[in-house]
Amino acid sequence: MIESPANFIDHTLLRADATAADITCLCEEAVEYGFASVCVPPCHVVQAAGLLYGSAVAVGTVVGFPLGNQTTETKVFEARQAVDQGATEVDMVIRIGSARAGDFAAVLEDIRRVVTAADSALVKVIIECCLFDDAVKRRLADIVATSGAGYVKTSTGFAAAGATVDDVRLLAAAASARVKVKAAGGIRDWSSCRAMLAAGAARIGTSAGVAIMRQWQEGTGWLR
Repeated sequence: MIESPANFIDHTLLRADATAADITCLCEEAVEYGFASVCVPPCHVVQAAGLLYGSAVAVGTVVGFPLGNQTTETKVFEARQAVDQGATEVDMVIRIGSARAGDFAAVLEDIRRVVTAADSALVKVIIECCLFDDAVKRRLADIVATSGAGYVKTSTGFAAAGATVDDVRLLAAAASARVKVKAAGGIRDWSSCRAMLAAGAARIGTSAGVAIMRQWQEGTGWLR
């Protein structure tokens, strides 16, 4: 039996116009298909946590999203509040400008303080791969691996480009199993999802989770 891709999918809805009804639908789909988590805007964490209480679906949200240029103190507050409200996973954006300037100590300190604030919650660190060359991406993966976070993540999905197979493969190699890799941004079908998993991704962030599952089910004969 082929393992269901649902086990790897963070079912995501981070649009600015997301409504409470949209979040309810997202959570219902997550339970129906058995997704690993939902990823919702911070203002919907309480709602998602209530809807998913007692299920196996984790509640995730974002910190410093999507630009990463909030102060560290603001990110720390966001992380603590999210966890207090029921989030068990937090996807944070690094200080992108600091990384571009080569101030990697500031990047690491920012991540470490969010990891501490998140306490037992799983932290996934978004480095926005499309903004950096391979050498910097490797350096950032190494920083994430030493920070105490659980994942290095390719993209917010709000920048010029999202996940690529090459980036997933590069991050997986650079992380050397010290942290896992989450691919996100532009993954809208089972073919793309499968390629990311094969390249080394352990989580897939996507708003197309239902479509991916239906394509996978059709391909494996589940719907026949």
